[in-house]
Amino acid sequence: MRQLTRHDFFLSLPQPLFILGCVILTASSYTYGWISPSLVLAVMILLPVPMLLVLERLLPKRKEWLLNWKDLASDFFWLFGTYIIWLPLYATYYDAPMSDVFRALSLWVDFPYKLQAYSVVGTLIMALIGILAIEFIGYWVHRLQHRFMFLWRMHATHHHVTKMSVARTDRTHPLEFIGLNLGSIIVLAFMGASANVVAVILVFRMISTHINHANLPLTSGIYGWLFTTPEMHRVHHSIDYDESNSNFGCTVIFWDRLFGTFSSKENIVVVGNGTGKSLSLWTQLSLPFYSNKAIRKL
Repeated sequence: MRQLTRHDFFLSLPQPLFILGCVILTASSYTYGWISPSLVLAVMILLPVPMLLVLERLLPKRKEWLLNWKDLASDFFWLFGTYIIWLPLYATYYDAPMSDVFRALSLWVDFPYKLQAYSVVGTLIMALIGILAIEFIGYWVHRLQHRFMFLWRMHATHHHVTKMSVARTDRTHPLEFIGLNLGSIIVLAFMGASANVVAVILVFRMISTHINHANLPLTSGIYGWLFTTPEMHRVHHSIDYDESNSNFGCTVIFWDRLFGTFSSKENIVVVGNGTGKSLSLWTQLSLPFYSNKAIRKL
């Protein structure tokens, strides 16, 4: 591993500082009511994508990953699905009957800990506990997706990208999106998470995943001891099979470190999957229904 420089140190600061500022702002809006929490939540969720797209143009990690208009048109489909369809569902299903079932189960087993807080610091601590719990489940689900073809079909859409960019973050098949977020609702409902804690968790996860896919020259630093960074997540998107079977944590890298799937590799040659060719939008949507033989040829 190369020796860290002052330049590396400064490039490790933007991600944690920006995320910390966003989660503190979200938590304080719920705690003190100085501004509408709904407005803050909307800004925190919508702001990162256009901001990071601009930064990618100004300070790209790799110039060959810069998106053209055709790329952006395809990516807009996935962004539209996330922000117009899936996020509104995510915002409402926590109060849906499914959540009530797991809340009732939590009461029945007398689960002693509740993710509830009434101060900014308390909210951040409860949110961190919730994030670690959600990512623990997410880590194993993600790892199984790379192990079994039945699950890989739904996940493959996300890996068939030939460029890293914040616009590619939401290239997630609808079937996978449902499955991934089902784990979140189970954890948050079972642990009795309050609205302010859920909001902070949502802001942290949304901003983190978008930064981690961005084409920016950010480094890991101390923040990377616990949380995932773009350096780490690029390795997971490598076209090299062994490299991609590492760093499964989308926002938390701790579980990879604990269970032996962490890779400290800093630079990769090519991102993508299979032949490394771009897939049409229709093919991306159809991947879960491909045969094992057909999907291996892509």
